[in-house]
Amino acid sequence: MSETWQPAHGVQIVAGTPPGGGLDRVARALAKAIGEAHLLDVPVEVVNVPGDGARRAWTHFVDNHPGDGHVIGISSPNLTTDYLVGLANFEHSKYTPIATLVTEYIAFAVRTDSSLKTGGDLLERLRRDAAGVTVALSTALGNPNHVALAKLTRQVRGDASAPAICVFDTALDAVADVIAGRCDVCAVTAASVIAELNTGRLRVLAISAPARLAAPFAHVPTWTEQSADCVIGAWRGVTGPSGLSPTQVKFWQDVILAASRQPCWADDLKRLTWSPQVETGAPLRAYLDDEHADFVAVLGELGLLKAAR
Repeated sequence: MSETWQPAHGVQIVAGTPPGGGLDRVARALAKAIGEAHLLDVPVEVVNVPGDGARRAWTHFVDNHPGDGHVIGISSPNLTTDYLVGLANFEHSKYTPIATLVTEYIAFAVRTDSSLKTGGDLLERLRRDAAGVTVALSTALGNPNHVALAKLTRQVRGDASAPAICVFDTALDAVADVIAGRCDVCAVTAASVIAELNTGRLRVLAISAPARLAAPFAHVPTWTEQSADCVIGAWRGVTGPSGLSPTQVKFWQDVILAASRQPCWADDLKRLTWSPQVETGAPLRAYLDDEHADFVAVLGELGLLKAAR
């Protein structure tokens, strides 16, 4: 086998959310950085395969390209959590993890006219009447957004399984549901609320980050500032089909590392309040193993684990 690999034709970056959704934003930022730096000699296409909580992208697209280095997908912790809560029969080990790219922290947001004015107000509601709180999130039960909500509910001695959860295939639909007045609050990645926050139709109660994010969230307190232990984020990364060769993986690792050094990538990090988390190789494998163990523990504690897999 050749010691190097190069794509022989155009490559596809698969996103399991519609245009504008969380996975799509990362796919397009990566494609833009690759293009502006002229890192590939072939076309780069973003392919949206939404549906089934982003699982359709893997089962209906990536699965059909084993060993094909011309196809990569934007991955997230859902590949672990969907498996652990019984929503999927596949996880990272079925595919070829290549890199993590960024972490997105979770915003808890309400309509501007909501009676919930602070994170403390939401905690009190969860304490008094968790079953009366309706929450919109994406893209699946048991993911970091849901874990964050469950952790908060447990901390105030509420029933973590009591809130009414509405799950959407994209965070943009979860946000729209809150704007329409159907759900009380959404728990979504921070970048997903920026547009409505700028229109004044949405107010953010808290962010699950370890420290305050930059504008437009500089004024939004973290959960830690509001006396709640809730620091959790959702990473976004790149995963290939099963059966990729070491040379194909190395090719994509090099491209991703180069893309992450481009000025336009730094601009998108700032614009979308992403935190950089670029890991490849052995550190990536160790990170995914540790994350799997952490999710087994936390989902088991919260009563969401279907089986210790």
